Amino acid sequence: MNRSPAPTGSPSTAVPATALAYVQERAAASGSSFYYAFLFLPPARRAAITAFYAFCREIDDIVDETHDPQVAQTKLHWWREQVALTFAAQGRPQHPVLQALQPHIGAFGLTPEPLWHIIDGCEMDVHQNRYLDFAALQRYCHLVAGVVGEVSARIFGQTDPGTTAYAHRLGLALQLTNIIRDVGEDALRGRLYLPIDELQRFGVKAHEILKRGIGAGPDFAARFDALLRFQIERALTTYDEAVALLPLADRRAQKPGLMMASIYRTLLREIAREPGLVLTQRVALTPLRKFWLAWKVQALGRL
Repeated sequence: MNRSPAPTGSPSTAVPATALAYVQERAAASGSSFYYAFLFLPPARRAAITAFYAFCREIDDIVDETHDPQVAQTKLHWWREQVALTFAAQGRPQHPVLQALQPHIGAFGLTPEPLWHIIDGCEMDVHQNRYLDFAALQRYCHLVAGVVGEVSARIFGQTDPGTTAYAHRLGLALQLTNIIRDVGEDALRGRLYLPIDELQRFGVKAHEILKRGIGAGPDFAARFDALLRFQIERALTTYDEAVALLPLADRRAQKPGLMMASIYRTLLREIAREPGLVLTQRVALTPLRKFWLAWKVQALGRL
């Protein structure tokens, strides 16, 4: 079986205090729903997933905050080298995120390839801001979300090889939710992740979304509403498919992922009340509601 070794000792003792503080602040300050799922993990697993999550945030922020493609490319190349150094014998990474992650490599059987794949996915954002169809979008989601799900499942305590398929499907569902939620924010960056052929199916023009509906043609609200509802239904179905793939043996260990599914499915239903809001504001759940949804999964063991 693909059993993730149980963590031994106290790996966090080898991590500089500044690195531990950095990744903890990175996870908490982001306001991400992932933070609430991490709260219920044992200390060693929580430390590992917090460091890994902080790594993902660092890479994602490069393409979101760096406007010069050459500069972004240079930064991503630096991170590739730092990942290699992190996994090298006697390697000493410079960044606190990788310093915090390094002691957990052996305990959770981590390898550099998934981290490089995540960088590959974010690098796609440097060169591409449109996706012609859902198949193309899925390839992007595999790198920036499916791979993240795979690594997370190992850290959570995967014991069944079948859990990998669940993790990839859940990663896709989470990323589809992010895309729906962030339509307006992405438009401000000149990006559009909704597949072009699906825009055409619902009669929505790319420039109407990129201008966030300002000056849009007749009946734009109705057309955009129909487009978003289609996206929401597909994402909700993907969550159902992911949960159905989770082997019974790993349901307990993979509760953090199920917490994320519960939080994000609830978010989708909130967006569905008035889809047009995503163009002008970030629809979000309150911290208390996120904690409540996570606690229910922890207590009941189901969504």
